[in-house]
Amino acid sequence: MGEMINYPLADGGNASGWITGPDSGPAVIVVQEWWGLNDQIKACAERVAQAGFRAMVPDLYHGRLAKDVDEARHLMAGLDWDGAVRGDIRGALRYLGQDGDPVGIMGFCMGGAVAILAAANLPAIQAAVCFYGIPPADSCDPANIKAPFQGHFAHEDDWVTPAVVNGLESRLQTGEVDYELFRYDAKHAFMNKARPEVYDPDHARRAWKRTLRFFGEHLKR
Repeated sequence: MGEMINYPLADGGNASGWITGPDSGPAVIVVQEWWGLNDQIKACAERVAQAGFRAMVPDLYHGRLAKDVDEARHLMAGLDWDGAVRGDIRGALRYLGQDGDPVGIMGFCMGGAVAILAAANLPAIQAAVCFYGIPPADSCDPANIKAPFQGHFAHEDDWVTPAVVNGLESRLQTGEVDYELFRYDAKHAFMNKARPEVYDPDHARRAWKRTLRFFGEHLKR
């Protein structure tokens, strides 16, 4: 099982995160949903570790957890997205890759948007996977992503709608990004077992298999 650790930031401060898996080797930064660093996202990191990768979930809310949708919306609205990427995510990237190990990133919902933002701004990321999250158009240009990218989106999603996903794909094509996108007849958050009203086990298994195959191909030392 994993543990909470502190790791250094480029500005000389520290951040915290949940880390699990091998002591070295290819690693994956797992970015939380808008709920915070809760048991569900820790369980996701454990699944990444079981596949043979180091996994870290940076605590972007710095100890705070949302108990309901209103609180989650409030916490997400108060997040300094650019600061989270250039601080917490960049620090995790440097910590996991300090011995030359390749590091990828994946995220869900809010975390998926953060993963895209990070991949577009941190060239040391070597593979990125997004689940049903896209950052605002004025926050970054996905055409700037240099790493291989994989996206998973739901047709029944009133936040990341099919039209928004089409817009993302257009930008990826403009930037000649090495990408693959998958669309599922499912609802937003279909990967989240903690939300039985939207969880889709068949599509979740298919998406997870694709994710592990993708990281296996692109995170090689």
